[in-house]
Amino acid sequence: MSNKVRCRLNKSEAEYLGLEVKKSEPRRTTSRYTITQEQSDEIYKQRTTPNKRKFVETIKKLNKDGEVISSTEKLQSKPIEVPDNFEVIKVSTCKTTGQQWVQYAPKKVDIEEEVKEFDFESIIKKYIKPLVVSKVPDKVVKKNKKDFDKLIISDVHVGMDTDIDNNTMYQSEWNKKELFKTADILIKETIETQESNVLYVDELGDLLDGFNAQTTRGGHSLPQNMTNEEAFDYALEFKLKILYGLKDYYNEIHFNNICNDNHSGSFGYFVNEAFKQIAEIQFKNVTVTNHRKFINHYFVNDVCFVITHGKDDKSLKFGFKPQLDLKGAEKIDQYLKRNDIYKKSELVVFCKGDSHQALFDLCTSDDFYYFNYPALSPSSNWIKNNFKLGRRGFVCESFKGLDFTQKVKFIK
Repeated sequence: MSNKVRCRLNKSEAEYLGLEVKKSEPRRTTSRYTITQEQSDEIYKQRTTPNKRKFVETIKKLNKDGEVISSTEKLQSKPIEVPDNFEVIKVSTCKTTGQQWVQYAPKKVDIEEEVKEFDFESIIKKYIKPLVVSKVPDKVVKKNKKDFDKLIISDVHVGMDTDIDNNTMYQSEWNKKELFKTADILIKETIETQESNVLYVDELGDLLDGFNAQTTRGGHSLPQNMTNEEAFDYALEFKLKILYGLKDYYNEIHFNNICNDNHSGSFGYFVNEAFKQIAEIQFKNVTVTNHRKFINHYFVNDVCFVITHGKDDKSLKFGFKPQLDLKGAEKIDQYLKRNDIYKKSELVVFCKGDSHQALFDLCTSDDFYYFNYPALSPSSNWIKNNFKLGRRGFVCESFKGLDFTQKVKFIK
């Protein structure tokens, strides 16, 4: 029996082998197939056999009257065909021989151009009726026991496929079902730890895993299990589910969403903007602020929360690290000075995601706390293979003056 081989084939190669043609993955011209070794050898032979060549005129000499007095023809292959949805990014030409080397890559998609035509009116009509949420037992809350509560989530990565090749070391599903199950856990835990009537919900970026199976910067393909449309719908439903599950337990709810990150970018902003319009139309005691800058801040009494994802949508190759270093401390210090935050607050808490780790540093800086919040999504297969399984979760906090309690909830 022939050995089986896994390889990528384009449509014409699959048809040549008599295989059922699969739909190409986003931003690719090929799909994965399992074929025999003989079939693999045949495809290799086809790919390495030069195209049929023909004589092409490469040099022509003219006299003073414009008449051809000599010419040179050379054997050349037919021009390289650029696949659909790809673009030429580099062409090298040898003037003496006429040979060319053409380099092409997937077309970079401007997310803002792709989604700026979203019909928000139809989206609002679709989701204006509250979603069904699991009932949480009523809890009697002592009025103003604390000043305010916080729920912090980060790195939800809606649409991420954690095992696209079915060979991961650690099984962990991340789909619509698991996403909404996680929302129910968030709601239940927030209500059980409630200590005030005011709630701030911080979402620290990377709400979605990508757009067209690419990061917001493009050029970095991602294994995903949802279309753009599905990822948009489920991410929006996820946020609305949290709102509808908590609205009856708090007098005020304030959402702060980071919309400048390295995975979601503008796509995440449009989800959060739809969420903002739906939430604020329905509830007068709910505010939604979508932050478009890399670093942002807001005040609650004498406490200033400086929030960021940790990486931005375009510029930074390396973002804020899990452990605060001198470069990161200087960047934060300059931001605090430029915005007069030191003068306006008694306590500064710097909050970031991105690292997928729960690390809370109250000591490295004498001027601010440096908090890393865990990812809500499970680890990608790349993370599992390069590092370890990791843990996912979220954090609930309650503040009274400058004092606070913190509960990290890990989800199995």
